[in-house]
Amino acid sequence: MFKIQEIREIIKLVDSSSIDEFVYEVDGAKVKLKKNGVVVTETVAPKKEVAAPVVQQSAPAASVAPAAAPAKAEEAPATAAAPVNNDPSLHKIVSPMVGTFYQSPSPDLPAYVKMGDKVGNETIVCIVEAMKLFNEIEAEVQGEIVEVLVKDGELVEYGQPLFLVKAE
Repeated sequence: MFKIQEIREIIKLVDSSSIDEFVYEVDGAKVKLKKNGVVVTETVAPKKEVAAPVVQQSAPAASVAPAAAPAKAEEAPATAAAPVNNDPSLHKIVSPMVGTFYQSPSPDLPAYVKMGDKVGNETIVCIVEAMKLFNEIEAEVQGEIVEVLVKDGELVEYGQPLFLVKAE
């Protein structure tokens, strides 16, 4: 069975992404989210002598975290409008998944990289957390970090540029 915090995390990720429908099933428990249809359900496999409960929520997914979603939406255009982003000579390190961007392995440790740092092909530049899994993202290019495009703790989408690198 899913914990309420896990469901909230899934709602935040789906809400901040471009997908309209999401279904996740594990061990007989199922979560189905629809943005436009606004259906949120959880089904639990029946146990001995217990019927499977179905919980439906008809409120929009954004109402679960009203303060977080609008703030993120306002920040994204500001960073996307940076003039350096359009330079074709710069390599973009993009997010391979939807998740939460972290600059360091722990809040009390320094960032993996910052502007001006030299990186190699296998240099870890950040972590993207998706479904409680922390995925290390490598530079996959040799060069110098010109700009960090995402703030620590910000939700990112698949293919979203995270860093700009002046390739060598």
